[in-house]
This record gives sequence, C-alpha cells and structure tokens, in this order.
Amino acid sequence: MHTPLKYHLHNQTFWLSPDRCIYWEEKNALVVSDLHFGKTGHFRKSGIPVPPRVYKEDLQRLWQQIQFFKPEELIVVGDLFHSQENKELQLFLKWRNDFPSLRIKLVKGNHDILNMNWYVQAGIDVYDECLTLEQFTFIHDITACEVSNTYYFTGHIHPGIIISGMGKQSLSFPCFYFGKNYAVLPAFSRFTGLAMIRPEKNEDVFAIIPSNPIKGERGSLVKI
Repeated sequence: MHTPLKYHLHNQTFWLSPDRCIYWEEKNALVVSDLHFGKTGHFRKSGIPVPPRVYKEDLQRLWQQIQFFKPEELIVVGDLFHSQENKELQLFLKWRNDFPSLRIKLVKGNHDILNMNWYVQAGIDVYDECLTLEQFTFIHDITACEVSNTYYFTGHIHPGIIISGMGKQSLSFPCFYFGKNYAVLPAFSRFTGLAMIRPEKNEDVFAIIPSNPIKGERGSLVKI
C-alpha cells in the first residue's frame, strides 16, 4: 500500500489514500463514497459479462484500508450498493462479519434502494439525507446542499481530472477535489466512469496516479 497524504481542513487532519478513501484522524473514521457493491452482479444479470473479480478486488481494497487505518467507524457518502439485492451482497455480509465492532454509517445515495431490513441485518446505520459531525456535513449529491456554515463532503459525480503532457497527449485520472465550501470524493469502485472537473484558483485537486495506468494498479497522489 502506498503512503497516504496528509491534508488539513478546518483544523482537522485528513489522510488521503491513493486507494480512493479519506481517513479522518480526529474522529478515527474512514470516509468513502460510491462503492457500488453489487454493480457487477447487476450487469451480469442483464447479460453483460463483467468478471466477478472486479467486485472482490474492491472488497479486498476496503479490507486493506480498514486494516491499515484501524478506524472505529466507516462513513459512506452514498451509493454503498448499486441496485436490488443479488448474490454479491451475500459476499458483503460475510465480509461484514470480519468487522463486528466497526460502525458503518451510510448517507443514502440514489442507488441505495435496498429494503431497510437488509441494512439492519448488515449492521448499517442509514441516514436518508445527510449526516453532520462537528463542522462537517456528509451528503451524497452536492446539488442537494443548502447554504450554511458547514463544510460538505460529497460524492456522486465520480470526479476526474485531465493531465496534459507533451504535444496533444493527455490522460484522465480519478481525483479528490477540495473547493471552498465542499469536497468531492473519488468513486471507491474502479468500475465507474469519470466526470471531468475544472478547478478554479485556490481549489485543491489531487489526482490518483496508478503505478501502471495500463493495468490499473494503485499508485500515488499528485497535487494538480
């Protein structure tokens, strides 16, 4: 695992991980967004041959992040799951049993449509609109945010950034985006697209650069 990057925000310490999550030091919490667990199974059910290893690798990466940071709670900023229950979510329940003391707080995203009984069975606390802790509010979709004195953490759009090289060459990468009033987390799942952002002056963007872009291997963070 590559070394996370320290980022200070409103007198709090956050560690940005190249594995697409944030560790909030003062709260001993791991923050993630857009995991879309069950998405590959949903596609296979529709006749699209997506290999199940994609989902298993995402679960393994999350396991590694929890083992490394040892958080007391996991804050999910929406789209923990993708659609209706399928066989892949049974694997998630087995994974969940490995962390019986870990509190999971889910701010529901547009894809989190499972029956409430399922969340109870999985030991997940669900928040329909937002979750406020200290001076921060966690909400899935930034367009649903209201003007207030809080700083928002959001997801939903799967932010990406284009880095141009020599000549007309360019590559796009997932990224962390920190604006004046809100931050947008990258999608934790690699089985997602990207929405390119155009940062303005005094905004911080950290591109997630894989060690091997062709193979999609995890890599490092580069401030743009």
